Amino acid sequence: MQDVLAITGALIAALCTTAVLWTQLAPFSGVIGYTVVSWCLFVIIYAVLISFDEDRATVRDRVASVVVHSLGALVLVALIDIVLYTFFKGWGALIHLNFWTQDLSTTGPLAPITQGGVVHAMAGTLFEVGIAMGIAAPLGLLAAVFMHEVPGRLARFVRTVVDAMTALPDVLAGLFVYATLILIFGWGFSGRAAGCALAITVLPIVCRTSDVVLRLTPGGLTEASYALGSGQWRTVLFVTLPTARSGLATAVILGTARAIGETSPVLLTAGATGDLNLNPLHGPMMSLPLLAYLSVLQPQQTVVTRGFGAASALLILVVLLFIIARIIGGRGAGQLTARQQRRRAYGSARDLARYTRQHGPAGYPKEER
Repeated sequence: MQDVLAITGALIAALCTTAVLWTQLAPFSGVIGYTVVSWCLFVIIYAVLISFDEDRATVRDRVASVVVHSLGALVLVALIDIVLYTFFKGWGALIHLNFWTQDLSTTGPLAPITQGGVVHAMAGTLFEVGIAMGIAAPLGLLAAVFMHEVPGRLARFVRTVVDAMTALPDVLAGLFVYATLILIFGWGFSGRAAGCALAITVLPIVCRTSDVVLRLTPGGLTEASYALGSGQWRTVLFVTLPTARSGLATAVILGTARAIGETSPVLLTAGATGDLNLNPLHGPMMSLPLLAYLSVLQPQQTVVTRGFGAASALLILVVLLFIIARIIGGRGAGQLTARQQRRRAYGSARDLARYTRQHGPAGYPKEER
């Protein structure tokens, strides 16, 4: 209770002091400056109030805790503000059914908001991200397992290459795919070319994050597996990967978040179109972030509203994909579903019946009784 009163008093004192400074003592203005000065004064006043009753170590601990929590709250407020602003600007498009069921093949820039939609961009995003993660997820996980299980010069070389690729600009991946697959091999603008470009961008993120997760796996579990006679591949398959499944799912989620919001690689490899294209092997294909980017640059208000609606649809799609990924890989080691529990109970009963048939109820072989 005393700490709550100290925080409340410091916050009120900081706001009032900043208000006096902003309106009476200095020619300052602006909400951002007011917020920054208020926060600095709040931390200082809170430290002074705590120092009256606590020792120096406790004061440092309380101040650090307040700073960390306030910065976390700032990030949360900024995130909520961005999401609400996006939905507010795109609400005029989201409430119409045609926005979710039509494409822009017959919609001009002067058409009303009741015509046209983003179904072609949603389909393109799903195809491109699916291709990208179908390539990057298994390769990234395999590379992470290799670096974790086979230490040596080659593993260090792979880790160095992965670290270098993490800082690779996205546009370079698009240019590489455009120069090789499109110009040399003649693929043309297509969803698979965009998926390959996104896979190059996503691969180092999945690989590096998975490597860190595998390093956090308790060494006692693998040692126990080896002590019971399991080989390396069985230990990795049945001990290491199930233990780190939740962290590996997070790595895949981070890669998906990186791929689903890219625009420059998609523009260079898949092009832009207003038609619904369900063939990722041929023809240009639109994506939600590219549609949102191109729409908000237009002078027509209806097109801008449609662009913010596309951004809102992208946020909804990201949330749905994250929920599905968490359901698939969010359980930790030993946490079984109801179906898995029934399967394990059935297997145990079957093993007990087979043991009883072989050794009898007393536990001795039948020929010895």
